[in-house]
Amino acid sequence: MDYVTLGRTGLRASVIGLGAGGPSRLGQSTGRSEAESVAVVRRALDLGINFIDTAQAYGTEPIVGKALRSVPREQVILSTKMGIFRDGQPVPPAEVAAGVEESLRRLGVDYLDIFHLHGVQVHQYDHAINHVVPVLLRLREQGKIRWLGITESFGSDTRHEALRRALADDCWDVMMVGFNLLNQSARTLIFPQTQARNIGVLIMFAVRRALSNPERLRATLQQLVAAGQVDPAELDLEDPLGFLLHEGGASSLPEAAYRFCRYEPGVHVVLSGTGNVAHLEENVRALLQPPLPPADVARLRALFGRVDSVSGN
Repeated sequence: MDYVTLGRTGLRASVIGLGAGGPSRLGQSTGRSEAESVAVVRRALDLGINFIDTAQAYGTEPIVGKALRSVPREQVILSTKMGIFRDGQPVPPAEVAAGVEESLRRLGVDYLDIFHLHGVQVHQYDHAINHVVPVLLRLREQGKIRWLGITESFGSDTRHEALRRALADDCWDVMMVGFNLLNQSARTLIFPQTQARNIGVLIMFAVRRALSNPERLRATLQQLVAAGQVDPAELDLEDPLGFLLHEGGASSLPEAAYRFCRYEPGVHVVLSGTGNVAHLEENVRALLQPPLPPADVARLRALFGRVDSVSGN
């Protein structure tokens, strides 16, 4: 496993983080048993992954806690999250504080390395910074949170409006950013500022449906062509990313997608979620490969450099 310093947190994190959410939720969304989900977490640890990300909304905090029960606390970086709006209304700050306590209990730990505000949208940001952050800072003083994080709702906020707003404040130590080879807009909109402030960057959406399902990829590209964000003369819609698969390049599209994200300047940890041990091992192998050939990276940047309207899902 390779490790990197997660920005100003100083934490030494594995370059791949195990995500306990996404479509799989450690397999809980696809019919896996609790024991099978626990086995995925434990195999991740065996492979050298020390960064685990979960959230209250995922329902996987207890599974992560069970998997880590016999693991020395300092050996794992735990990241969890909580939404600050419910049914369109702001969650009271006192309820957020109670939520931190509930996450600690479900995970079976006495502190959280990173506590994120989950999926914050731009119109919710005032509540976050004015009412919730002061509570989180008090919890950090009490030793219950080490670092503050914020995640965007990339599925609907493909131009990173919430994170661009958040970058006006210097309280965020870690940001979870949507970035992939189809939507590279964070390269100009987010990463220059996170690098300047030494903010830890976690990547989500590295591989979603459009990069694992050929039909979904074609549909997404047709959407981008119609929007004028991709030049149809520059790619074959029947095999649009086939140029990445060659000797000396990638062996699969998901592998190419992971490698593209990992080596983007400003990226620290790439999150990968699965409920299958073999799939986890495959993703680890992909992320430990060297960078894609420079010509392939240059072509991806040229093809998709104007895209900011899709998430890749």
